[in-house]
Amino acid sequence: MLTFCYSEVHRTVLTDIDRNKMGSWPYVIGLRRPKKAEDRLMGSGGKLQYLTMTTENPTAGDLAPAPLVTCKLCLCEQSLDKMTTLQECRCLFCTACLKQYLQLAIREGCGSPIACPDTVCLNHGTLQEAEIACLVPVDQFQLYQRLKFEREVHLDPYRTWCPVADCQTVCPVASSDPGQPVQVECPSCHLKFCSCCKDAWHAEVSCRESQPVVLPTEHGALFGTDTEAPIKQCPVCRVYIERNEGCAQMMCKNCKHTFCWYCLQNLDNDIFLRHYDKGPCRNKLGHSRASVMWNRTQVVGILVGLGIIALVTSPLLLLASPCIICCVCKSCRGKKKKHEPSTT
Repeated sequence: MLTFCYSEVHRTVLTDIDRNKMGSWPYVIGLRRPKKAEDRLMGSGGKLQYLTMTTENPTAGDLAPAPLVTCKLCLCEQSLDKMTTLQECRCLFCTACLKQYLQLAIREGCGSPIACPDTVCLNHGTLQEAEIACLVPVDQFQLYQRLKFEREVHLDPYRTWCPVADCQTVCPVASSDPGQPVQVECPSCHLKFCSCCKDAWHAEVSCRESQPVVLPTEHGALFGTDTEAPIKQCPVCRVYIERNEGCAQMMCKNCKHTFCWYCLQNLDNDIFLRHYDKGPCRNKLGHSRASVMWNRTQVVGILVGLGIIALVTSPLLLLASPCIICCVCKSCRGKKKKHEPSTT
């Protein structure tokens, strides 16, 4: 037991006898000053009174645990010091998951912007360049900057890449009507080519519908017409796409356009893949007949399921429609009254 006393100015006084009994000074907890003057520990005669307390070690329950936050990617609970908050949308993820997400996005060729990993992010946030630089290695960040620059050039109607493989020069494009080809001259290799099809400049003929393969010429790398070419351009955004093997139904990562690799026909609305049942692309999908039928069965099942859900919920929606209309009208009326000027 330790013995303490208070003076009128709330100083702690310890007698010499008590000091000798204590020996070394122990850890003391829980000592507070009185909140009011009448709560001072003074006797009726003005003498000091002694207060006794124990010096036991604090229990584990006295210390509040650090708050844990659930990461939306790995669904694990982490402490706040292991989490990272995005500046734009304020979404919270653990730093390890965010690093893996960014490195995977950059390796897959994703330039700018890199969206928030949360697919249901209400603010549709994107990661800032400073955040990416802090979370990925230097070589990955340099690759991200290069991909970002390439994307900017592809989306800029007044800039284009020189089609020569060893040149890699950004060429300025003169302004013209949309879709109207103009002559472009590379400032490095002085090649003159078409701004639309990137072929050698053709003043008196129109651009060909497809420019699939890169062929060596005296000027470098221009385009040919081989349908089996490993490198082609997207029919919409003209981004270069390489196909080694696999399915012939391609989706452009830049503009999300779906097309046939062989004939470049639009397949955005061909959910049953009927394009590969006839014509020159027959049986060229790259999958077995059984897998194609299974895919069609899945699509039909999804459509039937959506139809059943619509039939089941339609009577409920009809019954609830008066309540919904009343709530909407009430809300609109309240907003209208709120914005009306008050008459005095």
